[in-house]
Amino acid sequence: MKNQGPARRRGTWGRRDALRLAGVGAAVTGLAACSRVDDGGGGGTGADGEEGQSTLERLREQGFVAVALANEVPFGFVDSSGEAAGQSPAVARAVFEELGVPEIQASATSWDGLIPGLQANRYDVIAAGVFITPERCEQVAFTEPTATSPEAFLVEEGNPHGIQHFEDFADNPDLTLAVLNGSVEQTYAEYFGVPGGQLELIPDQTRGFELLQSGRVDAVSMLAVSHTYLLIERDLEDEYTVTDPFYPVMNDNEEKGWGGLCVRQEDEELLSEMNRVIGEFRESGRLLELGEEWGFTEDDLPDETTTAELCEG
Repeated sequence: MKNQGPARRRGTWGRRDALRLAGVGAAVTGLAACSRVDDGGGGGTGADGEEGQSTLERLREQGFVAVALANEVPFGFVDSSGEAAGQSPAVARAVFEELGVPEIQASATSWDGLIPGLQANRYDVIAAGVFITPERCEQVAFTEPTATSPEAFLVEEGNPHGIQHFEDFADNPDLTLAVLNGSVEQTYAEYFGVPGGQLELIPDQTRGFELLQSGRVDAVSMLAVSHTYLLIERDLEDEYTVTDPFYPVMNDNEEKGWGGLCVRQEDEELLSEMNRVIGEFRESGRLLELGEEWGFTEDDLPDETTTAELCEG
């Protein structure tokens, strides 16, 4: 079995009390009210509009950008009022305001439906904190990184099974783990030898929490900040706990994943302009301000790692 190595400990996440939103379950039931582009997607024109109109020109003309979310707090979700919420949509909204597009219209989908939906022109941008990986870079174009977070497990209070790493599931055939279908957590679980029969592949964060509540899984694997925010938002900190955050070690490399916004590969002008604004936000401190509202700290901001490096692997 491959040795994961010691966990890299992190402190607790801060958050403003005023951000106690309505339940995520209510947000899920209200998704039908979210706006989205017509069946042609992206205004029905894909990367280019009429007579060679670029995507950015089309977005400025129509006054909104269609954004896909995966309903994972606090990276990107739809709140009880049907509005896009979370760190990634906050960055997207601010970027597009700078680019002359005043509105984002959000739709939520399953995690494994994000990239296919973008490729099918149902959305213009993915704002879900998607980690930049070589495999995904072959399918979509990522902006420069906007945030990171270590991994952790959501478990019952007291962590009765002593779960800390993916290896714990490989060592104990009685334990079951919920992971997002198509996520890096699924890749981690497979790398560390977790049998497929012990994995529950879930479409979103809410389903994972429901499985944990019902006792059908022993833990949910996701980013630490997502678990922490969910417990605070639902006032369940006395019933469940987040294990020590860590970055998995694979092939002697610490897997510190970086998330960014996604566009279609052919939208080169749009990507360039988005990266220009993101760079300005990093320099001015605006990127930190946009994340602080959702529990992100300076430790979660991009370092000097570039998207090109992440795409190379």
